[in-house]
Amino acid sequence: MSNHIVASVDPESGRVAAETDGGQAIALESEGVAAASPIDVLLASLAGCTAMDVASILRKKRQSAVEYQVVVDGDRADEHPRVFRAIRVEHRVRGAVEPEALRRSIELSATTYCPVSAMLSAVARVEHRYRLVDDAGGEYQAVVTVLGPGGRRLPA
Repeated sequence: MSNHIVASVDPESGRVAAETDGGQAIALESEGVAAASPIDVLLASLAGCTAMDVASILRKKRQSAVEYQVVVDGDRADEHPRVFRAIRVEHRVRGAVEPEALRRSIELSATTYCPVSAMLSAVARVEHRYRLVDDAGGEYQAVVTVLGPGGRRLPA
């Protein structure tokens, strides 16, 4: 499978207007003022990739989430190229969802299905966790998996 992006750069501002094969536009700016920065888009890609996997798996498991957010933050090296050293992914779910179904859905995304997670965990520590509020008001939270350079699982 091949992906193709064409990016047009404004030489004055440095802003980038990229377009996918499907015609979707992506705007980028180094400062992240008028458009997202490339680093912001990278974290958004991780959030979107894992969220789509988890939502799909939960539907297949007949789990009914009424709210679902993914919050991603990361720590970068102080020196250039300032790569990510650690990234935290928190899935926040509310609804008729069993904790084990959510845990397994996140685990499958992190370790098998999400290519963005696989690429980032090859160079940084990536922790996947969840917070769940079920229909009865019960609250659950747990670390699901921690992956590290080379895609290997690390101790939480």
